[in-house]
Amino acid sequence: MLCPATDNEDDRMSGGFQFTYTGPAFGAAEPKSVATGLRAFDLFATRIWQARLHELQPHFASWIQAALALRAARPKAAGRTNRHGWNSEEMNVLEHPMFAPLRGLVLAHCKEALTEMGVGMLPFRLQSWFNVHDRSGYNILHVHQGSLLSGGFYLQAPPGSGKLVFRDPRPGTIHGYVMSGLPNGYTDVHLTPEAGLLVLFPHWLEHFVEPHDNDEPRVMIAFNAIQPV
Repeated sequence: MLCPATDNEDDRMSGGFQFTYTGPAFGAAEPKSVATGLRAFDLFATRIWQARLHELQPHFASWIQAALALRAARPKAAGRTNRHGWNSEEMNVLEHPMFAPLRGLVLAHCKEALTEMGVGMLPFRLQSWFNVHDRSGYNILHVHQGSLLSGGFYLQAPPGSGKLVFRDPRPGTIHGYVMSGLPNGYTDVHLTPEAGLLVLFPHWLEHFVEPHDNDEPRVMIAFNAIQPV
């Protein structure tokens, strides 16, 4: 299941996401104010989602083999934001019959997330491609233009896999005085990849991938939910 929208932010932080976070615990009691009646309101929330699809684990070996076989057959990388690795020029990976179990879950989870965003009635289709990082491979800072929603599914994430890093989308905070996860401060959010992890996020959220530090490649399927042409 996707991480539910709840009023308990501490549950979302500890049970849902694998964050590197240095600020106070979410859900902690609001500090008492000297000013009587002062209340705190958190505005401009940016929501991402994740699900652990461990029931698909029996397929991982064959799916990884398919990714590496396609790389061997078509070694020219599409480029885009991938550096020191390979990504497929093919943009319909999840349409292949062997990925039908994963495709069905990706569609269902995207539909759920889009419904939370208030656009669940919009028709959409998937773009999807392989992303493989060799040692020192990474992705530069980017967004996924023109999409409804973006995400990825990790097939192989050995120790040292580069973390997925989300940039604070509020441009003014980077120039602020508070450089932390405290209210009105600035901080990046680091997500640790693991095999079987599905991540969804708004397409406009800037993100990058830290350098990969293992001789065994990091393999994932990236995707966008886009409107049909």
